[in-house]
Amino acid sequence: MIIAAFVWLFFAIFVAAASGQPVPLPPGTTGDEQQAEASNPLEQVESAIEAKKYTLATARLEVYLSAHLTDARALFDRGYVEDAQGHTDAAEGWYRKAVTADPKQFEARSALGLLLAARGDGKDDQAAIEQLQVAVELEPNPPNPAAKAQADRVLARLLRPSDPTGARDALVNALKLTPETPPDTLLAGEIAEAAGDLEIAEQEYRQALTSEPDLSDASAGLAHLLIAEKRYADAQPVVEAALRRDPQNAALSAQLAAVLNGEGKPADALALLEKLHQNQPDSPSIAAMLADTAFQAGKLDEADALYEQLLAKSPNDPDLLDAHGQILVRQKQFQEAIAAFRKAIAARADDVDAWSGIAFADSELHQYQDELTALSMRSKYAPENPATLFLRATAYDNLHQSKSAADYYHRFLTAAQGKFPDQEWQAKHRLVALEK
Repeated sequence: MIIAAFVWLFFAIFVAAASGQPVPLPPGTTGDEQQAEASNPLEQVESAIEAKKYTLATARLEVYLSAHLTDARALFDRGYVEDAQGHTDAAEGWYRKAVTADPKQFEARSALGLLLAARGDGKDDQAAIEQLQVAVELEPNPPNPAAKAQADRVLARLLRPSDPTGARDALVNALKLTPETPPDTLLAGEIAEAAGDLEIAEQEYRQALTSEPDLSDASAGLAHLLIAEKRYADAQPVVEAALRRDPQNAALSAQLAAVLNGEGKPADALALLEKLHQNQPDSPSIAAMLADTAFQAGKLDEADALYEQLLAKSPNDPDLLDAHGQILVRQKQFQEAIAAFRKAIAARADDVDAWSGIAFADSELHQYQDELTALSMRSKYAPENPATLFLRATAYDNLHQSKSAADYYHRFLTAAQGKFPDQEWQAKHRLVALEK
């Protein structure tokens, strides 16, 4: 577990006296108090923990806690014993009791934050952040720079998506306490990318790969950045080199498929994804990529079969519904397409693609008033573009609202700038008729 490495550092220092190593006394502690500490029952507990005698440690802690219900150190020890045995729910409960008993105890705060972060499903991330933000402002007792740096690193990773500045500060604090490692450099790249500083992100990813060429996550991070910038020629050698080191990495294979698609090689991308899908038929992300690529290659039946399989498991996924709707439009099944788009909107009201799809399908069905309603809804979430301006113009034209039609034809021609010759020809000829 992620928590175990940190907590073990704490115990290695905390029970140093048991192995004959001197333990620094808290300020103001006298020799008599030191003698009393040597007979402290918790030292026996922690010796048992260090020896991984968890049953013995639990028995001693139960006796001790029956008389010392609010002893934060003992409550933390009890949580650690449960944590070390994989009983994370019980460990969480004891850590929380330790925090309540002493809100300024670094060890319990950090242990609780790391445990919550380690669950990995994202549900407890905010709670983990709250604990770690408090922990990193406290001091371990005895001093433990490695433990504090670990808390800062995990905090940086948790903050990266929502607060890149806070993540950067946490990582900097960690690096003040312990040396930088290639995973730190990778994290710095991820933080820079989240902050929109793509030049710095690229530098950090490349530095991480220079320090540790086998770091697949750094390759994936760099490739993701390059693909997003449509620098496919730069991305391809990065991904291919990473795949030679890690040929079973599905994420890297998916990135290579994205590169091939971007380079206008859908057949190569399709072959790669089909092989990947055969090896991992239960992966929804791979199936979705294969479906998208098949759609781009014009294999509508193959694509839609995959989308329907995905929708059977996630019937309200707006992205899947949008893709399914687009295929239905291509197949001229306009009513069915509208139904799919409306279901997508029910799940995500600001789904611009769905509103656009409805408008186009209504246009094909000559439902011009419904088309204008869909275009008005779309305009709440995204600016007009040449396509929507042309749709508005033709809808008003077909409704014999000449003034509005002419207005939108003019706006379309201004926005089109020669990029849509067929529609521009039509708009100019309709304006001649409308403005007589």
